[in-house]
Amino acid sequence: MFTQISKLEVGRVRFAGMIDTVRDKKNIQFVVLRDFSGKIQLTIDKVQHPEVGEVFSHLLQGSTVIVEGELVKSEYVKMGGQEVLTDKVEVTSTAEAYPIDADSNIDQKIDYRWIDLRQERNLLLFKVQTLFTNAMREFLLDKEFIEIHSPKLIGTASESGSEVFQVKYFDTFAYLAQSPQFYKQMAMSGGFGRIFECGPVFRAEKSHSRKHATEFTGFDLEFSNIESFEDVMVLEEELLTYALKKVKEKYGEEIKSTFGVEVVVPTLPFPRIKLKDLYAELEKRYNYVCPKEEQDDLTTEAEKLCQKFSMEKYNHEFIFVTDYGARKRAFYHMRKDGVPQGYDLIWKGVEITTGAQREHRYDILKAQAEEKGLDKDVEFYLQFFKYGCPPHGGFGLGLDRITMNLLELQNLREAMFIFRGPERITP
Repeated sequence: MFTQISKLEVGRVRFAGMIDTVRDKKNIQFVVLRDFSGKIQLTIDKVQHPEVGEVFSHLLQGSTVIVEGELVKSEYVKMGGQEVLTDKVEVTSTAEAYPIDADSNIDQKIDYRWIDLRQERNLLLFKVQTLFTNAMREFLLDKEFIEIHSPKLIGTASESGSEVFQVKYFDTFAYLAQSPQFYKQMAMSGGFGRIFECGPVFRAEKSHSRKHATEFTGFDLEFSNIESFEDVMVLEEELLTYALKKVKEKYGEEIKSTFGVEVVVPTLPFPRIKLKDLYAELEKRYNYVCPKEEQDDLTTEAEKLCQKFSMEKYNHEFIFVTDYGARKRAFYHMRKDGVPQGYDLIWKGVEITTGAQREHRYDILKAQAEEKGLDKDVEFYLQFFKYGCPPHGGFGLGLDRITMNLLELQNLREAMFIFRGPERITP
């Protein structure tokens, strides 16, 4: 295995990399080679090593090579203050001219995503996402959560009333899971107490907004023996604060220089506001009046205004919105005096979480499913609660949407390794 570029030491070196740039002068060449860990400058004396210079003269960006030479310190080299005086090269692959560049539109970039990913900003993006995910795992494992992996092929066509993807399953049909929600709650009934899962989520919705996709990566958790959904909000705010602190410590400066974004570690607790009170504040401050028929839910425009409101009133990027109407809340949310015991978490004007205390009492849960016309569709799920189940709650995060918000990207497509949408099923 070759040594990473970032770990090369002064002296004789042999390593592999991908060509970033070639500057060809009369008697000397400067080549920038890169791998996932960083970049380094190669300097080739074409008089002493004409055969090496000849090879690099015919290679384009993206070609891969193995090189040998002497790594030396140099105050004249801006790239890390060092260079490799290269005397040997072996070509491992050649590249054609790139069909896209940094100025290409997003759809062109996705057509050639494997090339687009070579941008330093994209490499940093996925390093940040990896660290963020790992930090959440660390936090939960420290609190004795168990990681599960629930099935993505399910036998029922409805979990929450949204559309699902139907797939052929031998002599019948199955559906791609919209979330691990039912199985998270099965784990509560099974006595696991505290669980989380990171995996794919599928939504057959023909939405073309900047924050939607038909497949994304979800990070979900559920835990038992809570007193109210306040316990769920407390866990989430602590989880996100822990993860953002880790990101800021390791990548804060790189994120600022690459994306122009200051990573803010939020203070605890996050502000909380009831939906009715939020609409009153938005009307008073910004003359925003929610249509009467939509006042039991958060409109897209109100969601966007939450960013301005939360910063003005609380000096905080996050805000919990509670006390929604039952009309658009999931049937499995517990209700108190008719009010669903849950929340949405808004970050920088984008909803990143719906969380709640779940209804764990069989008779009430069955009645709420019947109310929404889902009792037959979720009959298997209702069985989880017939033999006892502790009070519990949880939430789910979209990792791609979290990444989009954290780095303040214009579109979810930029935050996903490969985007899937209503008109996008390749590459």
